[in-house]
Amino acid sequence: MRKLPPLGALRVFEAAARRLSFKQAADELNVSATAVSHQIRQLEDLLELKLFERGTRQVRLTPAGHTLFPVLRDGLDRFEQAIGEVRRNRDTKVARLTSTVAFVAKRLAPLAGSFREAYPDWTLRLDASNRTVDLDADADAAIRYGTGHYPGLLSQPLFADRFASVCVPRLAPTSVDDLRQATLVHFEWGPMRRDDERAPVWRQWLERAGVGNIDAAGGLSFTDEIHAVQAVVAGQGIGLLSLTLVAEELASGILVQPFALSLESYRYDLVYSPRAADRSATKVLRDWVSAQFVGPLERTTP
Repeated sequence: MRKLPPLGALRVFEAAARRLSFKQAADELNVSATAVSHQIRQLEDLLELKLFERGTRQVRLTPAGHTLFPVLRDGLDRFEQAIGEVRRNRDTKVARLTSTVAFVAKRLAPLAGSFREAYPDWTLRLDASNRTVDLDADADAAIRYGTGHYPGLLSQPLFADRFASVCVPRLAPTSVDDLRQATLVHFEWGPMRRDDERAPVWRQWLERAGVGNIDAAGGLSFTDEIHAVQAVVAGQGIGLLSLTLVAEELASGILVQPFALSLESYRYDLVYSPRAADRSATKVLRDWVSAQFVGPLERTTP
């Protein structure tokens, strides 16, 4: 146990030391000057130290008082700040949703305003991370991209992703043979999914399209999916990209999909811990995500 004097006496001492006046300390604390003097005397007796030199019209801190005062002042300031933060958090409803960096940037961030409109009393906190977040401690729910198998968690299927060749209109080929002259833009899936058949790559697409005599690994390659999208939007080549991530660019005409052929990939699921299922924030996120992604994206079947 901490061997501390009563907090009330320390608070009285801090006020008197800050103002160098028992009367002003009494006015601040809404007690009598006699009560302040009594509390200070009790504290001095307990510490067996003199904290003030008493004068006729004023008081001064002793060396012991000078040592004690700044520590108490800073400590009480920290108490006040922490209590204010706790009170603010009590009044703030925060829903924490995590997903991949690419999905947050391309799909969730543009929709954030609709969350505010639907739930004006709530704050949406989006966590963009490619790591696996602890859904018991660090988020209320996640939109995860994968096989749909999440042991120990509850999940709600959203939609399957597809990959297709996309480019700016001026680079759109008129036939698959034109791809031999094009710069191919690649997204590298990384060692965990590179050999997974659900991780679409140009080699698979070209085989399905019946295009040979082409370097399926040549062109521009990126380890970050957003960078691959940006390169294609900048007209650097033709990318095999997620139709989920470039839906806005395709709808606006910034990008076009010159060929109907697309490859199915992983799926998106809303995932949350069973312990969070009845949490208000999780319920809000479940309703909002369902309203935004009610079913599969409109796409052309190859």
